[in-house]
Amino acid sequence: MAEAVSRTRVPFVRRHPIFIGTVLVLLAALTAVLVTVAVKHNQSNARQDKLQPFYTPPSPLPAGPPGTIIRSEPLSIGPAGSRGWRVLYVSEDARGNRVATSGMVFAPTAPAPPGGYPVVAWAHGTVGMGVSCAPSRSTSPLGQLTWLNTMIENGWVVTATDYNGLGTPGTLKYLVGEDAARDVLNSIRTARTLTGAGTRFSVYGHSQGGASALWTGRIAPTYAPELQLVSVAAAAPAAELEPLLEQQWKTSVGWAIGAEVLVGWPAAYPELSADQIATRAGRNNYKSIAEQCVLEAALEGTARKFLGQEIFSKDPNSDPQWHARILENTARPLPSEVPVMVIQGLDDDIVLPNTTAVLARDWCKAGSNITMAWLGDQGHMTLGKVGGPLATTWLQQRFAGIPAQSTCGTTIPVTPFVAGN
Repeated sequence: MAEAVSRTRVPFVRRHPIFIGTVLVLLAALTAVLVTVAVKHNQSNARQDKLQPFYTPPSPLPAGPPGTIIRSEPLSIGPAGSRGWRVLYVSEDARGNRVATSGMVFAPTAPAPPGGYPVVAWAHGTVGMGVSCAPSRSTSPLGQLTWLNTMIENGWVVTATDYNGLGTPGTLKYLVGEDAARDVLNSIRTARTLTGAGTRFSVYGHSQGGASALWTGRIAPTYAPELQLVSVAAAAPAAELEPLLEQQWKTSVGWAIGAEVLVGWPAAYPELSADQIATRAGRNNYKSIAEQCVLEAALEGTARKFLGQEIFSKDPNSDPQWHARILENTARPLPSEVPVMVIQGLDDDIVLPNTTAVLARDWCKAGSNITMAWLGDQGHMTLGKVGGPLATTWLQQRFAGIPAQSTCGTTIPVTPFVAGN
């Protein structure tokens, strides 16, 4: 039998050196990714150890309403004419549990106008779940805030939550809409204590944060009635979860994004389990991938996809329990009195344009006052930065009371996704 096996295997190897070479290259690439991740992890440990006392909340949390400051410290970063703080504040999750959330606040040094500074709450995109991935803990905390100087020049306070469980104890409830929206709104309450911020606010977010921004618009009137929502802007929002997952669950994107979903959703919803929808390779690796920052996670996901590994055993939509939560966390149309801007790149291969086209179609049908900006040559990763100046101008018009011009009734340049296609 051994001789027969050898006669069938050796010629195969000899006849397919390209196949063997490709596998070896891919294995080497995966090894290189894992080594790079390990090296970066070790390099960040000393920095994170120094920061950890700030991010460790007292137990129990201090008394006071959501937005209560646990601690703050000045930041030596930020544009000219601004002052900034790293903050740890009391927030709440969607189940009403008090939690500690971190973030940043920036304010102009110029005196506040009558009624206080207007506020823009920034909701960041996917960064990964490791503590060093939290924007306020990273080595480049302003990396996504390339438009911050203009907002400061406009006389606005800018808040930037990390979201609970990212950089602080607990588990980030990734793409769980109301949890993130509460952190966004409570960052505004925190800013009002630190600065001369008023009650008028707008929100801007990208990707994961784009969905968070839309959810903030949804719950603000009931969760934070003392605040006055002016407008909502979102770049490439991961809002239409059902068509997005249907198309991405078998791609390398599924590895990078799916890992965080497999960690975060069972933490929010006890009836869910990774075992219901993950492959063996997925179950063995999703926790470690989720702990990486997003670029490293994307590299490992790409390498695993090339090796033929999948993270999901099936479309999460096909599992009834997961599907119910997917629909629950899909952003719903906002009322016409809340102007909404959505910016979408047509070259986006992560938040696919045809899913945003579903949002544009359905929100217009529901009567939302939505302005769509389709950017023809833009991909996903930089859209929050590229869209920043466009969003800033649009937000400035809304703060000034200029009516928003809806694009409903104009042709959508992308065919909305149809389930099952």
